[in-house]
Amino acid sequence: MTASAGSSTHDAAGDEPEFKSLCDQARDLAESGHLSRAAQVYERVVEGGSRRYLPLAALGLAVVRHDMGDVAAARTAARTAIGTGHPEYAPRAAYHLALSYEGEGDIEQARAAWSEVLDSGNNRYRPAAHYGLARLAEERGEAETAERHWEQVLQSGSAEVVPEAAHDYAGRLLADGRADAAAAVVHRGLEAGEHAGLRLLLGAVHVERAIGAFGAVVAEAEAEADAGAGVRAGDGAAGEGSGGGRAPGRPVPPEVAGGAVELLARLLAVRGDAEEAERVWADGIAHRDPAVADEVRTRLRRGFLAPDPELAGQQGQEPDEAEGWWEPYVEAAVAQSSAPMLTGELFVALNQMYTHLALPLARGEGNAAALRRALEEAVRTPSQYVWGRSLHDDFRERLRQAAGSQAPVLPEGWPDAD
Repeated sequence: MTASAGSSTHDAAGDEPEFKSLCDQARDLAESGHLSRAAQVYERVVEGGSRRYLPLAALGLAVVRHDMGDVAAARTAARTAIGTGHPEYAPRAAYHLALSYEGEGDIEQARAAWSEVLDSGNNRYRPAAHYGLARLAEERGEAETAERHWEQVLQSGSAEVVPEAAHDYAGRLLADGRADAAAAVVHRGLEAGEHAGLRLLLGAVHVERAIGAFGAVVAEAEAEADAGAGVRAGDGAAGEGSGGGRAPGRPVPPEVAGGAVELLARLLAVRGDAEEAERVWADGIAHRDPAVADEVRTRLRRGFLAPDPELAGQQGQEPDEAEGWWEPYVEAAVAQSSAPMLTGELFVALNQMYTHLALPLARGEGNAAALRRALEEAVRTPSQYVWGRSLHDDFRERLRQAAGSQAPVLPEGWPDAD
């Protein structure tokens, strides 16, 4: 919200034409960026004894002084305008004063100024005052007081204030986990006027509801698996007629449970809760029901690079066993929503290795010492990354398999060892 001097529905031509002309001149100067000159002209009106144009000039002076950074002078001028009791300029000056104190974090002074706006009797500014008081009550932890002011704003139907206030209020409700209440506020805001932020919040409400629905499916599948494990552990002690265990019902199929785990984890990541998303993936992979665990892992690995059957044969592996050394890192990146970071690391490493290898070639350095140095730097490049040691270890193993007893003995920690 912003305040300005502007014109008033209460303006009237008539007496004191000189002061009216000065106010018009000061407004034009302010709008063209000549703030210091505008302030001087407004001060002439304030000090000139005009009764009709004092409220307008004092408000204009408050706005200009504030824009100039002279907060103290701006507040003094605002107080002058408020003291006139003008039905239009007094509440606007109080509005400006409240914003000034709010921006400075002075809750008590801001609350007093917003109350002056309410006490002015000008209904045009009541929604903004209630909005300001609602924000301040929220900051003080006065939930009931804040709710009363939020409701006053929403009931006003103001197209200027309600959409923005509804966006603020609904965002707070959503952050508190009150998705249904947030949805109701969003709809009331949109009734007053279109607002892109409210549309975004409406989507966020649907995400929260989906998280709740998918979470319920995951919890039900976990409860079924735990109940089944309990029955097996008790050798049927909780059998038919015992009254123990979970009530029988339609079981959750593995594909449904796995789908719920995937969607829950991905939506949590969208919400920005990466740690919780990773936990959901981890719990799904470790699910008591092996069928559910397999389904979850298949979904986690969707789109992964398929093993190369020819390469697997060369390494003495079956195709379904030829899992690359890098796959645990890719799985972790998906579960942690950090795949872009891992991709970035790989491209940085590739760029560094390429630079080390290409530089001697570009310079025409063909001596053995230069080439060996370039190779050492390129091979050591991955060492700085968490996945670098696995790459080195994989090479040692493939070297051993390829050369057998003829494989060279590499020092421990190669290629980083001295």
